[in-house]
Amino acid sequence: MTGPDPAAVKATFSSIAPRYDLANHLLSGGIDFCWRRKLVSLAGQEPCSRVLDLATGSGDVAFALRRKLPAETEIVGLDFCPPMLERAREKRSRLGLAEERNQFVDGDCMELGFEDGTFDLVTIAFGLRNLPDRTRALNEMNRVLKPGGRLIVLEFSQPYFWFRPFYYLYLRGVLPWVARLLTGDREAYLYLGTSIAGFPNRKELCRELEEFGYDPVRAHPMTFSIVALHVAKKPA
Repeated sequence: MTGPDPAAVKATFSSIAPRYDLANHLLSGGIDFCWRRKLVSLAGQEPCSRVLDLATGSGDVAFALRRKLPAETEIVGLDFCPPMLERAREKRSRLGLAEERNQFVDGDCMELGFEDGTFDLVTIAFGLRNLPDRTRALNEMNRVLKPGGRLIVLEFSQPYFWFRPFYYLYLRGVLPWVARLLTGDREAYLYLGTSIAGFPNRKELCRELEEFGYDPVRAHPMTFSIVALHVAKKPA
């Protein structure tokens, strides 16, 4: 489960950080808001006092969770890209949120600096396919989860067969050029298409999660299955 070079990924996201949010919203046609709402809805189905949002980027998932979960819930957003974390901290300041309950920390998903069984919920949105060693990262996520805790993965998946020609035409032929106008970086979004094509479909990712002992594991395809939400429960 070897992934991309982490230095290249960091450089890519550092370069697009200033216009990352705008590009995401426009290039997805605003559907990314719906995807996050579904993640947050699933997250709120069980109580959780400590949440870890990995590959948090500019913090969109962390802030969406903040709006849904009780005020006393501690949410930690972790990323290895300083310009993205700076954006998240700026948003936190604008929203007037307390730092102790809404932390944004620099860290590596391959080696999480938390004790075993620290979190009730771990989330990662559109970050799993960018990690250099998916097995190692998933093992770390499992380690920091409490018994009975949940892992929620929101990630690009393989679309339904009939939709693939249209999707990949947009992904490879249209999106990079529009992204260049928005961010000035066409290469970053060419990488997006490559990383999606090489990522497991929802059934394969379910099997990977089951290998770590999660039970049950459920996949929720969305938008013609171009993305999927995977919810995995760690046995108590």
